[in-house]
Amino acid sequence: METIFHEKQEGSLCAQHCLNALLQNQYFSAVDLAQIGQRLDETERDRMAEGGIGTNEYQRFIEEPSSNFDDSGFFSVQVITEALSVWGLDIVLFNSQDPVAVLARADPTKMSAFICNYHQHWFCIRKLGLQWFNLNSLLSGPELISDTYLSLFLTQLQQEGYSIFIVTGNLPDCEADQLLRLMPAIQTVKPSLLTEKETETDVVEDDDRALKEALRASKELIDKDDAALQRALQMSLEGYSNELAPKKATSSLTGASSKESPSTSKETIPVSQEELRNKRIAFLSKQQDNSVQVEQGGGQVKQGEGQVSETDLSEEELLKQAIAMSMEHS
Repeated sequence: METIFHEKQEGSLCAQHCLNALLQNQYFSAVDLAQIGQRLDETERDRMAEGGIGTNEYQRFIEEPSSNFDDSGFFSVQVITEALSVWGLDIVLFNSQDPVAVLARADPTKMSAFICNYHQHWFCIRKLGLQWFNLNSLLSGPELISDTYLSLFLTQLQQEGYSIFIVTGNLPDCEADQLLRLMPAIQTVKPSLLTEKETETDVVEDDDRALKEALRASKELIDKDDAALQRALQMSLEGYSNELAPKKATSSLTGASSKESPSTSKETIPVSQEELRNKRIAFLSKQQDNSVQVEQGGGQVKQGEGQVSETDLSEEELLKQAIAMSMEHS
């Protein structure tokens, strides 16, 4: 397979790739084919001028762009035919009534090569050794075609809208043809379309860019989280230090006040019954003295009918009266 000459698609130079694959060497360039196209344009212009350069037909022909080639790299079937004529080769339309075409439709394996065209794309199918190969420049490499599949493949191309031409004449000898006669090719993996390969490459590159972007964003997020964590720890430590200072000051003040007034922390000693009775008697005596002073000052205090003296009250009643009077003055 390595000995088979195969050009991969570059721009719109499929006609160049098709011819070189057919001839199995780099015999034509885009410049060579463009020169052929220019010669064809001059021949057509001279033919149109025979009817008069002042005619409308000639003026329209001059104004129209070339139908044989353009700047993109497209070349017409006339250019292909003219290029093949240099090698003593010709092409016949596959669907024509030419005897060669009739034989080719009956058994395409009897032919030596086919040229296919669809929407300005050219590629060839050629027999090398005893095997057939699809030498489409849109493939990553030559594709091996079995004799059985060749007829089906040509039918499929016709259904898809391809124009198929049969190459007639003797193709030039090539190294691939000689080697494959001795050692037929074995292909375990079919070549892929270049467009699919480019698409897969673009997808991988997009995935790599997306992964790098995700890693970058993740790193920025981690850095922000670390910075926020460090800031939070710092603020926490500052707040803890500020809490310790007031607590120390409060504890020192509390210690000082407890030293100055130790009695405040002591429990109140309950008053005994004897002390309470003495305080009650003293209070009643004071109240009696005040009453006497009021009478001497000219006022008279008469004892009511229900009024009783201290001596008439029991000890328990005196105690209750003292407590009630104490509550009123407090």
